[in-house]
Amino acid sequence: MKGRVICMVQTRPLPGSFRNSGETIDTITEQALEETGILAECGVKTIILQNMGDMPIRQQSSPEAIAYLTVVGGAIRRNFPELSLGVLVNWDGVAALAVADAVGADFVRVEHLYTGAEVTSAGILQGQCCEITALKRKLGSGIPIYADVWEPHGIPLGPQPLDEAAWQCVHEAFADGLFLCGKSAEQSIAMARQVRARLPRAPLYLGGGANGENVRELLQYYDGVCVATWIKNGDMSNPVDRDRTRYFVEQAALEEKMI
Repeated sequence: MKGRVICMVQTRPLPGSFRNSGETIDTITEQALEETGILAECGVKTIILQNMGDMPIRQQSSPEAIAYLTVVGGAIRRNFPELSLGVLVNWDGVAALAVADAVGADFVRVEHLYTGAEVTSAGILQGQCCEITALKRKLGSGIPIYADVWEPHGIPLGPQPLDEAAWQCVHEAFADGLFLCGKSAEQSIAMARQVRARLPRAPLYLGGGANGENVRELLQYYDGVCVATWIKNGDMSNPVDRDRTRYFVEQAALEEKMI
């Protein structure tokens, strides 16, 4: 990943999803390219493409979602080759790896679910580490996999201590790095401290909850921070706010200068 700020590019509902109201893939791709252009203009160097608009969604992605997200990802890759591009398919890490490999992305984020099992609004999700690593071997892919250890919107089944779950992600399921996200900035900091004590060399990224006022503090504990809702004025359906994005990037840069 480039830089310490990671911004989500969340597509409008893709064709075939419940909330799609007739928008074509061309229109959706244009919107994603416009949003990516704003982020790049504001100094963002790493983005993650996500089909967040397709909610509600089960763990196994639909064929059409994989196909359409590949179209969007390919367009971003061609138009913004200088950016570090990640892929997050809701909630299918196997599909995310397939899309990432097809478009030449730089990494995959697996949120819901790399190891273990949990209950979500869409039912029970199960860890996909076996299927993801098998596909990596099959494709001969070297794309790094970054795994969310704990997702605040799910309830773990048979929960383990956070540091043990993180250790398993890295040493038993071979994740290349980790995402963490608490329900508050304070909880996210406590989580980072706990995982760092067990895995001092594992790349560690904050999955959410950062804003322009707390990003400098959070970067004292994380290698990078992910932001989405805050730069859209609190609503993912809003367009990206240039002023907020610039401010966020500037604040993160101030913390980098302190290191």
